[in-house]
Amino acid sequence: MGLAQSQHRFLVRQKVTLMANRYLVHTVGPDGEEAELVAFAHQKRMAFKEHVTFYTDESQRQVLFTFKARQVIDLGATYDVVGASGTRLGSFRKNFGASLLRSTWHLSRAGEEREATGQERNEAVALLRRAWEFLPFTDFVPFIVPYHFDFAEGGRSVMSVDKLFGIRDRYVLDIADPELDRRLAIAQAVALDALQSR
Repeated sequence: MGLAQSQHRFLVRQKVTLMANRYLVHTVGPDGEEAELVAFAHQKRMAFKEHVTFYTDESQRQVLFTFKARQVIDLGATYDVVGASGTRLGSFRKNFGASLLRSTWHLSRAGEEREATGQERNEAVALLRRAWEFLPFTDFVPFIVPYHFDFAEGGRSVMSVDKLFGIRDRYVLDIADPELDRRLAIAQAVALDALQSR
């Protein structure tokens, strides 16, 4: 089946290994569970310049797309999303000022001036998550309260990312805009987890 534009819901699951973070992206079956694997992402840890590559599967033989920071570690870095052929699909960036209270991202499509803004849905959970980060044991105990992001453009819903309850990082990506490139949407969804501490 592959990454078809007709697909509007995906499950994203993080797979933690010693030297890298990996993400598996599946379509959703009729039972609401993981169905076909459509993308596999690999993120090296402690890189000075973030670069995440998405492959068709875990063999990592065929590249689907990538996202890469324009700058070396920067709180307001812009990340370009590029297809396997080198075609630019769009970009995203974190709004550092707005994110002090509630994480806020801006998602842009290639060749278009319009921009979707994504923000944590629940302000109370956002503030609780920030308070949690100051506690001394949080390096060993993850924040398990689900948090969610809604992306909108001119008052119109574009996509949402809902974190599922549990210790493992799992997300449901729902795409409301049929024209949004699925690769760009998946890149942003993975970045919400992979770059959350940036």
